Amino acid sequence: MISIYVQILLIIIFWNSDCQIIPRIEECGLSCSQGIHCKGKPSSGIFNSFCHDAPASLSSVVLKSMKISTVMKCVQGSQCSLHLSIKGTLSLDENIRGLEICSLSLDTQQSQCTNVRFARKKSKMLNGKKVQVQFNCIEVNVAQHIYVTMKTVPNYCEVKLSQEYYVEDCRNSDVGKYISDCSAGKFDYNVDRARKIISVNVSNFLRDQDYYVRLCHKWFTCEDVGAFAVIKGKESLKSVSLKYSQPLPCLCIEGWLAIPDARRIQLCPFENDTKVLWDNIVYNPVTQTLAWEPACPVLVMVNLCRLTKSNDHCEDIQNSSKNSPEKQVKYSRVDTHPRLCMKFTTKQGSWVKCPFAHGEFPAWKMRTAAVAEQIQVFFTSQTKAQFSVLLCNRTQLASCESVGTHHSVSVGDSVSINMSREMCGSTICIQGWRTDVDYTVPLQICDIHCDFRGQTYGDGNPAKAMTHRMKSVHSLH
Repeated sequence: MISIYVQILLIIIFWNSDCQIIPRIEECGLSCSQGIHCKGKPSSGIFNSFCHDAPASLSSVVLKSMKISTVMKCVQGSQCSLHLSIKGTLSLDENIRGLEICSLSLDTQQSQCTNVRFARKKSKMLNGKKVQVQFNCIEVNVAQHIYVTMKTVPNYCEVKLSQEYYVEDCRNSDVGKYISDCSAGKFDYNVDRARKIISVNVSNFLRDQDYYVRLCHKWFTCEDVGAFAVIKGKESLKSVSLKYSQPLPCLCIEGWLAIPDARRIQLCPFENDTKVLWDNIVYNPVTQTLAWEPACPVLVMVNLCRLTKSNDHCEDIQNSSKNSPEKQVKYSRVDTHPRLCMKFTTKQGSWVKCPFAHGEFPAWKMRTAAVAEQIQVFFTSQTKAQFSVLLCNRTQLASCESVGTHHSVSVGDSVSINMSREMCGSTICIQGWRTDVDYTVPLQICDIHCDFRGQTYGDGNPAKAMTHRMKSVHSLH
């Protein structure tokens, strides 16, 4: 019974979102409460872009409660346009001359700003009182992604309101009926992932008019992916099938009427499938460069990291963080150890890719042997390499604090480290890493069970316990 109520509730919610009536306005304008006379004029936003330290007497919450909604303005009941209605509450203060309200289209990067000024004498008399400002003259497009800001004039640092807002699209019955952009048609689609085919059904476009449909990669513009299909206006069948090669998040369906300068609509079936973006990693063994280039624009933080022995955590490597909205990310002089990985972090989560985990590139190993109250450390590698070794105290999973001096070692050489019996079997570890590269992973041999009776332990030694422990450490690839 409960599940039926939930289903009914979901139907009501989705029905309301598509059938919500957009409020109408006869004229756009600016209004202020408390009987305060305010004037607005267009502004470039440049002169108020730099902020100043706020006076000590000015409250950080002098601005609050910004609300954004969509309103519709119609001329003679037919030609209609969409506008943002922006409301905000300001506590009047002698240090504030006005407000600046700006909108930035995150699709086109175009901005609109207006400067709101108050009658100075009246506002001084109401110092400390709250005034509500409403402005609804910013015209917007269907389904536009908007970033709205409200700042004081002068612009005081940290005294600002901001909010992202999505304008209703053509699925809203009110928008679809009265906004001319929506006459570009509507379409729904079905994805056959096994056959890599998208079936598109088009409706609500002008009769007897041909209609174009294509797949494209959405960057700043939507770039062609193959030929477009034509739906003949006189034909009863209004559907086409389009083949795709890879389900990228920027792969979109675009449709428009076959007339000059026709408005276009886009739907992106795989916009949440970001996982495929992390596969395009390339390593150049000549330059030792590890690079990743996104196949689609994406806001992502990229890190190099060290995959732990349990394979359930990847510890970030210091000074390897890079932001990548669209550009290629490169790391020079990179160690090809199987545990060195790339971590990609977005709002949806984190993904780890280990390009050297499959053994195509040579990996180095660190081994130890107990000899006469010392631990001998040596490295094996198929290529020339330089290393450093030290004793460290592993206080946490990702932290090992140095408790001794650094020792430099080359491939084929070894170094002896003094180690007391008290250190054996404790949290003291031997840590080694490459020093001839810029990015490397430190390896640690911990829980060292020493035997100082003159016996030597290493690869191929019949002492099974020691050999097993070493292999458990060296299997980090």
